[in-house]
Amino acid sequence: MTISSSLNAGVAGLNVNASRLATISDNISNSGTFGYKRAVTNFQSMVIGQSQGSYSAGGVRVVTDRMIDQRGTLVTTDNPTDLAVGGRGMLPVTSETAMGSGDGDGGYPVMLATTGSFRPDSEGVLRTESGMVLLGWPADGDGTIPTFPRDTTDALEPVRVQTDQFAGDPTTRMELSVNLPATGTQSGASGDTVTMSTEYYDNLGTSQVLEISFTPNVPATGSSNEWTMSITDSASGGATVGTYTLTFDDARGSGGNLLSVADTLGGAYDPTTGTIEVDVDGGPLTIDIGEIGEPGGFTQLSDSFSHAPAVKDGSPVGNLTSVEVDDDGMVHAIYDSGLTRVIYQVPLVDVPNPNGLIALSNQSYQISPSSGSFFLWDAGTGPTGNIAGFSREESTTDVAGELTQLIQTQRAYSSNAKVIQTVDEMLQETTNIKR
Repeated sequence: MTISSSLNAGVAGLNVNASRLATISDNISNSGTFGYKRAVTNFQSMVIGQSQGSYSAGGVRVVTDRMIDQRGTLVTTDNPTDLAVGGRGMLPVTSETAMGSGDGDGGYPVMLATTGSFRPDSEGVLRTESGMVLLGWPADGDGTIPTFPRDTTDALEPVRVQTDQFAGDPTTRMELSVNLPATGTQSGASGDTVTMSTEYYDNLGTSQVLEISFTPNVPATGSSNEWTMSITDSASGGATVGTYTLTFDDARGSGGNLLSVADTLGGAYDPTTGTIEVDVDGGPLTIDIGEIGEPGGFTQLSDSFSHAPAVKDGSPVGNLTSVEVDDDGMVHAIYDSGLTRVIYQVPLVDVPNPNGLIALSNQSYQISPSSGSFFLWDAGTGPTGNIAGFSREESTTDVAGELTQLIQTQRAYSSNAKVIQTVDEMLQETTNIKR
């Protein structure tokens, strides 16, 4: 019985060291594989019930784990959609073959990955060469991300980039800096109207023009410091969309600054923000003319009329040139007009026990009972790290450490083989007793 148990223990030793050799060879062969998580082999002793005066070898068994929670070094690349996670959390992906199993409104089978080199395919879907498709939440037309449930992946869909896409950004806010001549509102002045034009973009990305005229109120004596501002909109057929009476201060220390703004046509002046709102053909447009008593915006100084270029948002129609992902997982479409718009958000998936995930091919993983339930986080919030664009995660294999374990495994395998050889010789001696 004791000799037989020794033989079984030796065979078990050969088997477990063969398993360790397999993990070592797998780790070394994937030392250059981006996103690879090294496998480790742990041995556990087995004990057989002992009787008084005898001992039976129980042997050993092997437990193999993959250290998914270990993170490799991030390296820089030249592709903006090469993604890696700088910390805890994983990217949601699905397989190319599973694309057809979605119901069109989400419900794609989700796998997890810590890194991937995603590039648009013929349909604009971001995927890796191995067929892993990046998933994200789609943004609304204005670039905002709706509120989605965080304990289900049903709302996730493949991130799709249309390279032939066009987009325009309407102007909704404008900041004007204008100086009106103080001599224009003095008695005896000519009363000539001064004008300026500024461009804005309508809802279709078409260039439109606001014509802004300033007519002085010339008194019989003294100085009125008062102007009538009239705003016309080319998109509305030249119709007047705003008329305001501007009064300037002439007191020492605050001379030339706005004293009051009265509206005749158009939205009321907001003294807190220094803005007015006019309704152009495409909708409301907020114009910043400056706060009461504060320098900047509209002033009345000296004897010359001047204005700086308008500062405004919006852009004309542009072609999509590139796509980038920021630290928060927002996928930005960048157009040659200068417009940048959020089109998707890529969340990070976190589970209580990452090492309990089921390892699949192509450095992807699957939720399991051992990993625990998942939660979708905004990148950089909660326990998760940030998403790094232009980056890949290197393999966690330490080749020097693996080679050291290889030597140890070889010695242990040889020793167990020696045990089997010794047991064989002892059994042969037992057989020879009969001769």
